[in-house]
Amino acid sequence: MSYKTMVGSLDSYDKGTIDLNDDLKHYAFSNIFEICNESAPYERIMVASNLEYCAEVARAEGSSPWYTAPHDEFAIVMEGEIEFEFYQLEDDEKPTHDAGAIKLGADPKGKRMGKVTARRGHEVLLPQGAAYQLRSEKPGVVLIQTSAGPESVEKWSEICVLK
Repeated sequence: MSYKTMVGSLDSYDKGTIDLNDDLKHYAFSNIFEICNESAPYERIMVASNLEYCAEVARAEGSSPWYTAPHDEFAIVMEGEIEFEFYQLEDDEKPTHDAGAIKLGADPKGKRMGKVTARRGHEVLLPQGAAYQLRSEKPGVVLIQTSAGPESVEKWSEICVLK
């Protein structure tokens, strides 16, 4: 049996549903574009969860707040062009919570580490011990592999549709 992967966009996607007797690989990423069309910029909506780990999707538009996490995170650009800027954190800025991203209360004080410009399909490491900010001139979509934490938003009853 062969499978065809179709990647959507904010302008063109098919809403996925889950038939409990069906193969879940048919629905990978099926609803993230709809979720981002209905979300505020940089609202981090959980779309997958496995124990303490999760995948969050966010609408990239304009500049995000500054974030940090006590562990590495990974971001995959699903649509658009997104700039990721990185700063080292001073000791008093480092996260004290256990898991997930948090917003910094102010701009980071540490040394600028650089930036990455990523487009659809590119993966970016969001390193532990760093602050990061995302910027996108046009609406885009980013999928973040992380752990559930203070910024994770659960909307399961709104985003899951069962047949």
